Amino acid sequence: MVEHDLNRVFHALGDPTRRAILDRLAAGEATVSHLSRPFDLSFAAVSKHLNVLENAGLVTRRARGRERVCRINPAALADARAWLEVHERFWTDRLEALKALVGTAPDSSDQTR
Repeated sequence: MVEHDLNRVFHALGDPTRRAILDRLAAGEATVSHLSRPFDLSFAAVSKHLNVLENAGLVTRRARGRERVCRINPAALADARAWLEVHERFWTDRLEALKALVGTAPDSSDQTR
């Protein structure tokens, strides 16, 4: 994944409304009007959130008559997950090394003044 695509994914995930929309879509397809119901937002505002999710590749929309049906695209999270896993391993290793170092440090009560 190109870095700007990863930036779009993390930007899209950075908003609680967009995360809530993704949570809802994880249960299955939904129309834009159905997605907008639980939010105290206008239809246009929810549509803007969906545009951000769509630009990040996290959501796809298709027309069904006069309605727009949204579907989550979990594959778009694969590169973000891979990036997070690399950094999780790095920080886990660093913290384990720090714990080992602190565990071998002399106890401050044993030091003379």
